[in-house]
Amino acid sequence: MLVGLKEILKEGKERGIAVGSFNTPNLECILAVLESAEELDVPVIFAHAQIHEEIAPLDKIGPVMVALAKSAKVNVCVHLDHGESFEYCKRAIDLGFTSVMIDYSTLPYEENVKGTAEVTAYAHAHGVDVEAELGALPQREGGAGDVAKDPTALYTKPELVPDFLSRTGIDALAIAFGTAHGIYKNKPILNMDIISRVRELTDIPLVMHGGSGISHEEYREVIRRGIGKINYYSYMAYEGYAEAKRTVEEKTEDFFHILAYRAKETMRKNATLTLKVFSGKE
Repeated sequence: MLVGLKEILKEGKERGIAVGSFNTPNLECILAVLESAEELDVPVIFAHAQIHEEIAPLDKIGPVMVALAKSAKVNVCVHLDHGESFEYCKRAIDLGFTSVMIDYSTLPYEENVKGTAEVTAYAHAHGVDVEAELGALPQREGGAGDVAKDPTALYTKPELVPDFLSRTGIDALAIAFGTAHGIYKNKPILNMDIISRVRELTDIPLVMHGGSGISHEEYREVIRRGIGKINYYSYMAYEGYAEAKRTVEEKTEDFFHILAYRAKETMRKNATLTLKVFSGKE
């Protein structure tokens, strides 16, 4: 069933789990995530990142995401991840997305507030929930860009949270505390205290971006401290790529649809393990 971000995160909180948000730039990714969620009977979020527009145009992949969410056996939110402009967020809303993230996190604070409030006003007028980010991850979605020399300078400043929330009216807050987008070159060092300090200041749902690549124990700890939504994609996608590459190298199949199916099955297994951790079943 297609639901909004607030509703799905409320369900996660009531069940004592974190809801997984997976980028789904093609049908194989969507099916891998959906089949995993239905197998485990847990809510899940399909996400489209604006950075994937070139390979998965929003107006093509968006209706597929919405249609499969509507027919799902579990609650599914269809979410725009890292929208970079009001116009792109509006396009997602007009296509039937139930949630958008506007990411002005790299702008000066006042510009982040102003731009986020503009998107929130439009989204709420159309019954759509909004996520925004305070603080920033050291790499762009997809892992592009150089790692900051001092990532701690990008961490969320908890003291800004009450003002940011009151002036923007958002429904979920992404915070930065040591994770990064993409495949990690070094083990991340997480400042868990930031989660706890932010949680003391607000009961708004908290989001962790760059959720791939940390240990199961760290997942459990961030959930315990108050993270309710975890974005996960890079490591699942890499597993799909690796399986397709093995199949080509072994020359056991000659058709692309078999490569795609094998990649989907491998991603499904990865998503299932991940969702088990998020839901306390692993």
